[in-house]
Amino acid sequence: MSAPFIIIAIDGGAASGKSSSSRILAERFNLLHVDTGSFYRHITSELLRRNIPHTDLAAIKAELPKLDFSTRLNGRSAQMLIALQPAGDEIRDQRVNEHVAHYAAVPEVREKLIGYQRDQVNVAKQHGFRGLVMEGRDIGSKIFPAADFRFFMFADPVERAKRRAAEGRQDAIGQRDTIDRHRLDASAQGAIAVDSTYLTLEQVVDQMASLIRAKLE
Repeated sequence: MSAPFIIIAIDGGAASGKSSSSRILAERFNLLHVDTGSFYRHITSELLRRNIPHTDLAAIKAELPKLDFSTRLNGRSAQMLIALQPAGDEIRDQRVNEHVAHYAAVPEVREKLIGYQRDQVNVAKQHGFRGLVMEGRDIGSKIFPAADFRFFMFADPVERAKRRAAEGRQDAIGQRDTIDRHRLDASAQGAIAVDSTYLTLEQVVDQMASLIRAKLE
């Protein structure tokens, strides 16, 4: 018998360790890594490029149907293309950092991404992965509520701000937490909580990996 296809959903606040942990888990278990935060950043960058502010909801709604999504692989990671164009380094710049939470809070933006995110299962299967690990907004609560593993990562806000500063980034952690509060509360329900405040990355991954192995073996 072939091994079952597994889905791992990882949610949590900004700089809680979702991305780093997800990438390592992808390597350990031969999974497609899907960073949905980069999807929201790409959309944010594109809407800003088109001079559509996050406050103009009518313009956002009118523009969303024009955004054509596709996927290509970048190593083990799924990379979103908009009109066949990949995102560049600009999705990590200060302007996107300051606006991404506002665009991501628009219900129509989240709705636009639901089908595309779920379709990453087919991308993973087509390329021979054992499963996928998807991290970001609403993954365990709305995208894959029946995922084989649902993790919710959190850490002290001061520690998360230090992590962003060490990366040379200045995300508005407190502001993003306020915007995301209700979403984060919903996403945490029924998920396995992982507090990364005082753990090394290796310790966090080992904790998650041990639970995954226990269920697979």
